[in-house]
Amino acid sequence: MAPGLYWSLTAVLVAVLVTIAVWAYQTANRLDRLHVRYDLSWQALDAALARRAVVARAVAADIGDARLAGLAYDAERAPRWTREGCENELSTELSQIDPDAVRPALVAELTEAESRVLLARRFHNDAVRDTLALRERRPVRWLRLGGHAPLPTYFEIAETAQR
Repeated sequence: MAPGLYWSLTAVLVAVLVTIAVWAYQTANRLDRLHVRYDLSWQALDAALARRAVVARAVAADIGDARLAGLAYDAERAPRWTREGCENELSTELSQIDPDAVRPALVAELTEAESRVLLARRFHNDAVRDTLALRERRPVRWLRLGGHAPLPTYFEIAETAQR
């Protein structure tokens, strides 16, 4: 092999390896930012759900509904893997409340809390979608750019009708 050809092939190989390394570095950074976005969106969703549970307990105290108070308490303290079911039960119970039986200030507060949950859930699920879209690409999986971070999960709860 001619020395010039050897050095040309070596230069091309080094350029390809550097390009792959730069791409992998940038993709890993992007994936890390997406995981941070996912974590922050979960915190925002958790806060919105907690606020809704507090308002639901206040509504329960106002109308004397022990079942609603118990569901709000359970939803607030449920571990993450069972949270969807508890929140769905709470949503179902909240949707059956007659707004005329509750003080108008509490109805407004409950409506606002449910709106915040709706928005937070949408932002969270968008963050999950974006993170999974990048993590499921073959080169990302082959190079294990996701590291040991667990896969993000969607949070699906029933949306209640606005009051």
